[in-house]
Amino acid sequence: MKSFFQLVERHRVLASSLFLMVFPFIMPYEALAINILIFGLFAMGFNLLFGYMGLLSFGHAAFLGIGSYLTGIGIVHYSMPWGAAILVGVIGAAIGGLIMGFLAIRTRGIYFSMVTLALGQIVFYCFYKAEGLTGGENGLRGVRVDTFNILGFPVDFLNPLVKYYIILFFVVIAIWLISRILSSPLGAVMEAIRENEKRAAACGFDVARTKLLVFVLSAAICGLAGSLRALHLSIVPIDSLHYLQSGQAVMMSILGGMGTFFGPFIGAAVMLYLEDVVTTFTKHWMAVIGLIFMFFVLFFPKGIWGSILSKLNLNQDLK
Repeated sequence: MKSFFQLVERHRVLASSLFLMVFPFIMPYEALAINILIFGLFAMGFNLLFGYMGLLSFGHAAFLGIGSYLTGIGIVHYSMPWGAAILVGVIGAAIGGLIMGFLAIRTRGIYFSMVTLALGQIVFYCFYKAEGLTGGENGLRGVRVDTFNILGFPVDFLNPLVKYYIILFFVVIAIWLISRILSSPLGAVMEAIRENEKRAAACGFDVARTKLLVFVLSAAICGLAGSLRALHLSIVPIDSLHYLQSGQAVMMSILGGMGTFFGPFIGAAVMLYLEDVVTTFTKHWMAVIGLIFMFFVLFFPKGIWGSILSKLNLNQDLK
């Protein structure tokens, strides 16, 4: 069993890709698989800052929303190709992360969380009031991706399975990028800062610059998740920017195992799948999800994936 997990960790991008390629066939329907794919990416982007740097942000919905809205605005108002619109969404989220990060990293602990929450709410109201561009309370409608050609073959984006694999292409690139970041010296510095910020500074690392860089990278990945969500839904609802989306990212990371590579994705999959199942029985699904979340926090504080690694004594090797 240990050798299997070590093999998965050694080739974690390949293992993730292979599993995600068959993922839509084990889900009840493709739309749920796409949703898990997008929110799994959102949680992984958030986990870069929260799990590996120890910075709890309550404003990451801003980056999901900025990515969604800029991609949608590019397609609806400026007739941009969807690939270019995604790029605009990611760059816009990264710039948003640069501004928010520049202001927020000057604080620590609960003050950092409150500042990110406040800045996220400012972004929410800016987009909410720009009704001419964003549609305000009704959201931005008409984010369509028409049939296009790849190597002469027509690709119908409205086909759910085709849509899944196109989105998967971008998600795998992001997963590869996250893996490279964590394997690089930057990844080691991130964990050093998380464990002891003063000691990391004493060792000569530029703590402030590292925090800002990771904040921007995290924002860009969350922005990519937002851009893909806009293409998936064909609409950008205003709740993309709501602070509840930030809370959802926190719950997914904790449920799956913060500070682990696969944990946030597992947390997103479990949470969205349970939501889908429970809503068929009761409209009070949030209460049920809340109880399950509390159970894991109380009895499995390392999350699902973190607990598995701990049980196998692999937590030091397979993060």
